[in-house]
Amino acid sequence: MRLPVTRLRDLATNLLEAKGVSIANARLQAEVLIEAELKGAPSHGLLRLPLILSRLEKGLSDGTVKGRGTWRGKSFLAIDGDRGLGPVVMMHAIDALQHAVDQNGIAIAAIRNANHIGMLAYYAEAAARDEKIAIVMSTSEALVHPFGGTRAMLGTNPIAIGIPMDDRPFVLDLATSVVSMGKIHSHALRNEPIPEGWAVDTAGRPTTDPKAAKAGAIGPFGGAKGYGLGLAVELLVAMLAGSDIAPDVRGTLDDLHAANKGDLVILIDKAAGAGSVPAVSAYLERLRTSRPADPARPVAIPGDGARDRRATAEGIGIELPQPLLEQLLALEAA
Repeated sequence: MRLPVTRLRDLATNLLEAKGVSIANARLQAEVLIEAELKGAPSHGLLRLPLILSRLEKGLSDGTVKGRGTWRGKSFLAIDGDRGLGPVVMMHAIDALQHAVDQNGIAIAAIRNANHIGMLAYYAEAAARDEKIAIVMSTSEALVHPFGGTRAMLGTNPIAIGIPMDDRPFVLDLATSVVSMGKIHSHALRNEPIPEGWAVDTAGRPTTDPKAAKAGAIGPFGGAKGYGLGLAVELLVAMLAGSDIAPDVRGTLDDLHAANKGDLVILIDKAAGAGSVPAVSAYLERLRTSRPADPARPVAIPGDGARDRRATAEGIGIELPQPLLEQLLALEAA
């Protein structure tokens, strides 16, 4: 069933407020979930709301805090999230870095003890629209097997990069696994098989069953290259944030444990570099207008498809799986 964006945004905000989340924090958390839906990433959208609500109810998440920061240098901010909502803590970190970026050209915030931050592109794009270059990383429970292995030992460890441009920011957001675990959960919710090559079962055998994949392990994207990049993110975040390593991480997919993964955001003043925004913007247009392999599918830049999907969804609304919609409406009526 397809519902208007405003209806779903209000629904999510009201459900969060009912669990004691402050109005500003509820609006931000809801906005991050809705943006994921609009941009075609339902794995990071309203599918996650029931878990967020349950974690709030059980005291595993605090909807009233923003996190506490300690400067460990002119450009390094260590943040204890105080079990706050991930988007709230992350946006607070980005705001707190602004003065250091203006003064020093670059600043880093390393976050621990905060909940799942959702779609990383949200933060990369927000920073880029504020004329900052952004690199955002996050870790998770052990969900991905190492290259050549079969057991889940690494997180999906996404990374996002946002770069200001003349018209629309460049935004790259990718997991270092073949897919996020959220996409597998989304397939399971719809009772749809997953594509071959996404995951293995507990015995290390390739599977198209999303339930078997949830119990098994996701593959690293691009084989050894994705494994290497995912491991680098794992080590960077754990070293700088003081968060746990993937096999010991809990709390982004359950409502039983405090979240102990880590997040990292690096902001760079675009004026600190020697490059030209018009020049790189023009290069992106050259890429878009270059000869495509398929004339019916022009060359795209990372982020273009998400923006196009968002524009369409704003007009026609968001379609949710019936079981999820019924669950959210039941929570609203309770």
